[in-house]
Amino acid sequence: MTRRWEYPRPGAGDDPPGPDVDDRTGGGAPSLSRAGDDGAPPRPEEQARAICLRLLTGTPRTRKQLADALAKRGIPDEVAEEVLSRFEDVGLIDDSAFAGAWVESRHHGRGLARRALARELRTKGVDSAVIDEAVGQLDAEQEERTARELVERKLRATRGLDREKRLRRLAGMLARKGYSEGLALRVVRRALEEEGEDPELLDHCLPDV
Repeated sequence: MTRRWEYPRPGAGDDPPGPDVDDRTGGGAPSLSRAGDDGAPPRPEEQARAICLRLLTGTPRTRKQLADALAKRGIPDEVAEEVLSRFEDVGLIDDSAFAGAWVESRHHGRGLARRALARELRTKGVDSAVIDEAVGQLDAEQEERTARELVERKLRATRGLDREKRLRRLAGMLARKGYSEGLALRVVRRALEEEGEDPELLDHCLPDV
């Protein structure tokens, strides 16, 4: 089942409104507010489905994120595994789609490089092979183009600073976004030369790259 993922969704939070969410898994999971109307507490399976549906209504999640949420709510491991597998079967959980959308959004929206994107996806529990495939969407040329755009947007804000401080600030900005030192220095050097800086004077501030 193919679903179009978009991440992040503007305004989406971790606490989407209301527990009465349609159960697209076909299980007809009742809401937590109604499951215990007969005096009996909701079954763990019902609780797990309701928790997952609420979280997925706000924004896509990885399987690991949902598993952690279920564990915090005291859902037994075997129940969580069964519910999460069912959600994967029907396409409500798709780590590959999540990772691909994350890379596209965070690279074009925040200018993050492959290294930073991979680090973020690892913190969300995405498998290494899935991460490699997702960040593989970006090639070295695209990364360098984005790095140049980032530097061009920051150049004006650094005017008036001494040459060495400008270099450090611009290269540091790229480093925080996951760009390698070599690429960062090369892009910053080129931008400053195009702005009119003397290449020989730049040689005293940074190595040839």
